[in-house]
Amino acid sequence: MNIYKFLSLFFIAFTLFTFSSCSSNDDDVQDTTPGNLQVKFENGFNNLGNIVLNQTTQTSSNGQKHQFSTLKYIISNITLIDENGGEFKYHENDPDKGAFIIDQAEAVAGINYINLTDIPKNNYKKIRLGLGISQSAYLIGQEGQGIFWQKAKTSGMAWSWAAGYVFTKLEGKYGTSSLTNEFMNHCGNMGNTTANNTPDLYREITLNLPTTARVSQDITPSIHIIADLNQYLSGETALVLDNTNDSAMGSSQHLVNVTNNISKMFKVEHVHND
Repeated sequence: MNIYKFLSLFFIAFTLFTFSSCSSNDDDVQDTTPGNLQVKFENGFNNLGNIVLNQTTQTSSNGQKHQFSTLKYIISNITLIDENGGEFKYHENDPDKGAFIIDQAEAVAGINYINLTDIPKNNYKKIRLGLGISQSAYLIGQEGQGIFWQKAKTSGMAWSWAAGYVFTKLEGKYGTSSLTNEFMNHCGNMGNTTANNTPDLYREITLNLPTTARVSQDITPSIHIIADLNQYLSGETALVLDNTNDSAMGSSQHLVNVTNNISKMFKVEHVHND
């Protein structure tokens, strides 16, 4: 083999090796483009299906009939937890960008939708929800959350700034044999809970996903969450509405019990990776 033929073969081999290495390196570069994710909330009674305001009547574990005319709650501080336990916090303690009002009156075919954007590409196994507004967010001050504060005021989900947000608003009628009485339970912190020495009703709930939510530029997962409102009166503390608690606002012991009950009402029904 003469020197020219050898050099030609060497050049060809080197070129092929270089091309192969570059191709291999290109394959190793992962697409990290963020994607989007949708969270769906479906409010119902687990034995009756979706709640229709002013129509669906449930009987509690204590035999008390009740139905809702108003059903609203605030969701904030959504956190996605990946396969390795890493957490992505969606606008944590920033109500203007990361708090949402779930209002049954605005449900479409029984479902309220939250659309989250710019979610890091990842495989997520759990979701954590804040029920209400955390003290850390509230103490930022009114100017730091003016957009959501105005939205909450318009929706009836806030008192004065000193009193703060309504976390959960439950209104309707109740009775034993028929719906003869009206109830109004508005749960929420009374401003600065430490300064006012009042209970903190903000709760965080972590839910396992039955199917991994695979967020990418091409896939927008949808997490379908069921909220079972049987927990309101028939949860871990069985409650009875009467004239001592059927018109309650703030953070009384009855409303602490209501909050603890309904914080157990959420479960993930399924995940779509479409």
